[in-house]
Amino acid sequence: MNAFEQFRLNVTRRHFLGTGSHLLGTAALASLVGNGLAQRASAGINPAARLHFAPRAKHVIYLHMVGGPSQMDLFDYKPVMKDWFDKDLPESVRMGQRLTTMTSGQARFPIAPSMYKFEQVGQSGMWISELLPWLKKTADDLVFIRSMHTEAINHEPAITLMQTGNQVTGRPCLGAWSSYGLGTLNNNLPTFVVMVARSTNTEQVQAISARLWSSGFLSGEHAAVSFRTAGDPILFINDPPGVPRDIRRASLDGVSALNELNYQQIGDPQTHTRIQQYELAYRMQASVPELTDIASEPDSTYKLYGDAAKEPGTFANTALLARRMVERGVRFVQIYHNNWDTHSNVAGRLPDQCRDVDQPCYGLIQDLKQRGMLDDTLVIWGGEFGRTIYSQGGLSAQNYGRDHHPRCFTMWMAGGGFKGGAVLGETDDFSYNIVKDPVHIRDFHATVLSQLGFDHERFTFKHQGLDQKLTGVFPARILSEVLA
Repeated sequence: MNAFEQFRLNVTRRHFLGTGSHLLGTAALASLVGNGLAQRASAGINPAARLHFAPRAKHVIYLHMVGGPSQMDLFDYKPVMKDWFDKDLPESVRMGQRLTTMTSGQARFPIAPSMYKFEQVGQSGMWISELLPWLKKTADDLVFIRSMHTEAINHEPAITLMQTGNQVTGRPCLGAWSSYGLGTLNNNLPTFVVMVARSTNTEQVQAISARLWSSGFLSGEHAAVSFRTAGDPILFINDPPGVPRDIRRASLDGVSALNELNYQQIGDPQTHTRIQQYELAYRMQASVPELTDIASEPDSTYKLYGDAAKEPGTFANTALLARRMVERGVRFVQIYHNNWDTHSNVAGRLPDQCRDVDQPCYGLIQDLKQRGMLDDTLVIWGGEFGRTIYSQGGLSAQNYGRDHHPRCFTMWMAGGGFKGGAVLGETDDFSYNIVKDPVHIRDFHATVLSQLGFDHERFTFKHQGLDQKLTGVFPARILSEVLA
């Protein structure tokens, strides 16, 4: 008996029954629909599409500011705090809230009013900080949610919750759910791409990992493909020296044949995922170099995004690549920009952070708009939580620090069926507690899914005997107030 036959005999009963279900299900489906699925796939229609209603958005560009941007220094204007400089945060406001270990031992919690000037801009009269002069120009395209809140107070669980709907790792992220539901628009590019932009300031960079863009319990093909921001965008995208393309093709055909034989014998669906990913990687050898070659962009593009867009790895460069990706059919693009964790030196770090993202965000929105793509492309900007009004560490009129604050923070969206110039939610004078229209991360996820064409209650995947959902088991609502 050869080793392969021995392996087949040793397969577990659960795996055997699962294998049978896959094979019998495939046979039954084939007897009902014949070659219909194959015909739909060859016609470019994804047979796994699970839309519940017509989508308003076909693409998402999610700009995640890792660390937690300071809402009261950027979007949540609190002029009353000028009179509270260096006074203690009242206990009636804090109400015994859980604190991080970084400030829980402080003898006092002195109020640090924002040192930055605010201005009402656009026909909507949005309050935006002087740190974001470019974003002010597109204020009427933005929807601000000022009453986001979360249970997580530390970065790893907070980012995981924001991306996957749960503080525990191992679940599919929003991009993976989108890939699972929508499928591909371009067989030569990934459905879901992630990029990690390089920050100008690197005083306190947070650790992030591929767990944030994994497919969790969904098929592996729905995980993000990570594009590098230096060197080749994807490792081994080019053929090795001395290996011509026909040899590469022949090698891949041989590996695919072996994988197909393994699938026929064992029936593990992950084997088919592997075959598909190998084929995608081969096709990407032609499509990715064209995608990432921004030399063809006219000068007008760099006037929009800024000259930093020419530099690989910058936020501006990744924003421009994001537009090129959705233009070519990529469904979901996630960009991470680090170092927003301003525990100290807000005066030195926050201006750097804003300069990195300000003009590129403006340029991205305007670029999509002038190409007629903003209506069906949802742009999301935000972090995993907010910052405290009280100072962490020393306080002066010229500088301060801010700790994590999960009770309220601000995010904005543009396009994708959202109502430009709208504001949802309100916080108290301290930007510490929500006083109107609270929005949980579940509500945010439910609303994004609705714009993509899914009812979050019915958009499920059977795993461990449960109908798993991005929004979990607690109630979630659609934010209809800010939808066009």
